Amino acid sequence: MTQAPWRAAMISPDEDFDGAPLLRKEFRLEEGHGAVTKATLRATAYGVYEALINGVPVGEDVLSPGWSSYEWRLRYRSYDVTSLVGPTTVLGVELGNGWYRGRLAWHGMSNLYGSELGFFGQLDIEFADGHVQSVASDTTWQAGPSATAANDLYNGQRIDARRAQAGWAEPGFDTGTWAGTHTVEFDVDRLAEPVGPPVVRTGVVRPVEVFTSPSGRTLVDFGQNLVGWLRFRIQGEAGHTITVRHAEVLEDGELGVRPLRSAKATDTFILSGGEDFFEPTRTFHGFRYAEVTGWPGALTEDSLEAVVVHSELERTGTFECSNELVNQLHRNIVWGLRGNFLDLPTDCPQRDERLGWTGDIAVFAPTAAFLYDVKGFLQDWLLDLAAEQKAADGLVPITVPDALKYCPQPPEFPAPESSALWSEASVWVPWALWEAYGDLTVLKNQYESMTSHTRRVEGLLSDTGLWDEGFQFGDWLDPDADPDKPWDAKADTGVVATVCLFRTASITAETARLLEHQDDAEYFEQLAARVQASFLEHYVATDGTIRSDCTTVYALAIAFGILPSAEHRDFAGDRLADLVRKNEYRVSTGFAGTPFITGALTDTGHSEDAYHLLLEQGCPSWLYPVTMGATTVWERWDSMLPDGTINPGEMTSFNHYALGAVADWLHKGIGGISPLTPGYSRIRIAPVPGDGIDWATTSLKTPHGDVRVEWRLDDGALTIEATVPDGVEADVELPGGERFSVRGGTHRFTSPAALAVPTGV
Repeated sequence: MTQAPWRAAMISPDEDFDGAPLLRKEFRLEEGHGAVTKATLRATAYGVYEALINGVPVGEDVLSPGWSSYEWRLRYRSYDVTSLVGPTTVLGVELGNGWYRGRLAWHGMSNLYGSELGFFGQLDIEFADGHVQSVASDTTWQAGPSATAANDLYNGQRIDARRAQAGWAEPGFDTGTWAGTHTVEFDVDRLAEPVGPPVVRTGVVRPVEVFTSPSGRTLVDFGQNLVGWLRFRIQGEAGHTITVRHAEVLEDGELGVRPLRSAKATDTFILSGGEDFFEPTRTFHGFRYAEVTGWPGALTEDSLEAVVVHSELERTGTFECSNELVNQLHRNIVWGLRGNFLDLPTDCPQRDERLGWTGDIAVFAPTAAFLYDVKGFLQDWLLDLAAEQKAADGLVPITVPDALKYCPQPPEFPAPESSALWSEASVWVPWALWEAYGDLTVLKNQYESMTSHTRRVEGLLSDTGLWDEGFQFGDWLDPDADPDKPWDAKADTGVVATVCLFRTASITAETARLLEHQDDAEYFEQLAARVQASFLEHYVATDGTIRSDCTTVYALAIAFGILPSAEHRDFAGDRLADLVRKNEYRVSTGFAGTPFITGALTDTGHSEDAYHLLLEQGCPSWLYPVTMGATTVWERWDSMLPDGTINPGEMTSFNHYALGAVADWLHKGIGGISPLTPGYSRIRIAPVPGDGIDWATTSLKTPHGDVRVEWRLDDGALTIEATVPDGVEADVELPGGERFSVRGGTHRFTSPAALAVPTGV
């Protein structure tokens, strides 16, 4: 939490002004102190804000301060505005409902955190003689209406350009009709400087086609399912209205809005009569298609553009191979991450949900940490997780921030004591960051959270020593489950939960040892051993069969190392491969098994089966959505049915990253790059070629430099070229069993060969 000296108060307008008020403070620089040497604005809000000084935005961020667990952490942002202040200066702020006061979750509820919007900000101006002039939010500020007549993240934004007040954030503006402000209750101890990056505009996508639907509606296809909004310049008759509806897919040639459920995802623009520029920055949508009504004149591909919006993240990992369908799958995974990493890791960006589901990121974190630098982004989210958990007596909620605690609980989902895999995010996500970046800070910060969760689940074990009681999401969205019963998986929930706890206890023990908490390390090692013994006693038959005998239970048992011997592991691998073949390489796993099945096959000598599973195009499979034109990863394997209709299930999203966790195997298995020590100070290079892919190129920016692996099959001969950063050691493993140790530089290997000796390039 911040230690800054605050003079500011949280202020709210005396009138609500349709949920989008403008706030304004005009002042003069104090004289006699020399030139201004530095000016810093620190700001936050109940709701979302955009700040301007003398009409100029103070930063590139949008939707700040984002969504945190407001009850305990309200983040503020700092801006260097030295170049913007003048002898007379106006500090202006635009407010919106955002997550604080807008709709959240699928119950139609709003005002979950409070009923009044507010702004808290302080501008500190330093002069040459050391004097500091502070201009802080207080009741001397004024409030007025903006051009926004309505705003909501789910429903969209309504902008009436006739209401725009030109120059309102510049000196000399007449505020005669404006209202006053009042203070609202606020504890400055909740203020926190953000660990993660801001949400920004990250790109622009132009339309690929404008066409007319069968019903005569004008539709715009951007060619990519994305997250953001439209912007455009237009001139038309004053009072004329343009309406834009957004959706991810078409159904029967019309906008497919049913998956949005109650989210309207509609922006409305009312023209002023002059030239208007519209950009609805108080909302965001997940969409590929837009339905435009009321456009004056001819709408063309040059008329408007889509602005892509998400947290500002650096791209670190790449993957490409000879199979273009797999390349598109990988691009879909990247776009799914981009759309759902908007201030926090959400499940989906389009319908009446957009929540920080813990289960999704628990399995996707390793993939995310390869593709982008998500260290600060996820560390910030983990601070909210720990705050929610501490307030709930150690219970890790299924969403963070936990908006659902304010909402009615659906009868089919009784509030769990803890939920396997979902609650495991408290342990698995910090561990993924440790492995990716080699920084103990995240483990230190989250240690109490990690141990608290593990101890809590220990207390939930039945007399058998298994985690087999209470509601579990289990292998959620098993493709064989009824569309309206996504929890009804083949995998026994007790098996899934118990093996997850084994992994969690093992990670917690290793974390304790790394942080030199020896007593804790021994305690959690013993817990893991007890859980393993109970699992083997109750769930593993004498012939090695695991209860429920389905792909997910074998994949998890192999991936999490709960099997006690090579014989058990070999049987599990053979049985897993047999089940995969019997299902004709169609996917048979849900949220729990999918991230681990290809790796489990490869690790037990069944890489060809892993390749066939990856490359299958029939439904359900990873490539089926690609063949159906998907540009992001779907929530369900069959979110769209082969006949082009949308899955009838209540939960049908076309932008969910969880099932894209297979990219972790693309990077490590096919690509061949994985850390031997956290942070890649030592690297394992072990690409596993297979049928259907002739070459692959994978790269990663590590904390020690860039790693790159290229391999190619040519007439049965494998050539690998590996680039290793200076000062880093890499263990290279060839498919034939040869092993080499190399250091910085580029090295080439061939296999099979009489002597596969690396040669420097």
